[in-house]
Parts: sequence; C-alpha cells; structure tokens
Amino acid sequence: MASYLIDEAPKGWSYLGTDLLDEAPDALRQHLAGKRDDPGTQYRSHPTSPPLICTERTSSGLDWGYVLHPHGIEVISRPGVARGPVVTWDTDPRVRFRDTASLWRPDQPIPGTTPPRTTVRTAWPATARPTQTSSPSPRSRSH
Repeated sequence: MASYLIDEAPKGWSYLGTDLLDEAPDALRQHLAGKRDDPGTQYRSHPTSPPLICTERTSSGLDWGYVLHPHGIEVISRPGVARGPVVTWDTDPRVRFRDTASLWRPDQPIPGTTPPRTTVRTAWPATARPTQTSSPSPRSRSH
C-alpha cells in the first residue's frame, strides 16, 4: 500500500481510483467499486518544481490529510488540526466511514459503521428438504 500511495505518486494524489483495488479479490472489488473503473489522479507539477510541502499556510484548499504509519493510516480532518485518529491496516475495507470532519478526533472512536456479517447459507437437511410436487389436480366444476 505504501509503495502504491507514495512511490508511484511522490507529489500525492488528488483522487484515489479503483486501480487501488487491482490486486483485491474479485468479490471485494465488486462490493467496493461495482462496475466503476476509474483510475486515480495524481497531483501534477513540472518535473523541476520543488516538492509539494503541506503547511498550514499552503493547505487551505485541502479538506483531509492522511499520514501513513506502520500500524495504520492517520486521518487528519481539516487544516490546522495537529493529529487525527489512526485507522489500523487490518480494518475491514467495507466499513463505511462518515465524512463529518468534527467526528475525526483522536479522542473519539473511528466514525464508521461495521459492515454486516456475511452469513453462510446452510443446505437443507436431507430429511427436511422441500420436495417438488406436481401441480395440484384440477378441481371438478359444479354445474
């Protein structure tokens, strides 16, 4: 993940696309992206321009900041906020996170809803399996 996010885009990303899911299992990719296939968009600058450094003065147009740590990704909800909560790398990727900036504080739980557990369909027991019956016999009409 770090290689994809940092090595492939040293200037940063303006949009993370579905190409991030290229190595994901098909069922997870389908759940997260559906039929979408939108590549990510990197920030663009001239090759000789200095590196993009984010400070309070230069970050006024940014809505969110993310810091990669070995144990997870720190989510900083708005410019000027020093820290944010860390979402661990083993978090289920199907979690739906809320995008209300005031909820993303390090002293609060991560604002996300746990995805529903998938249940395994059980086969009918041989004795309780429904049987196919032929259509009911026609009833006689009374005259």
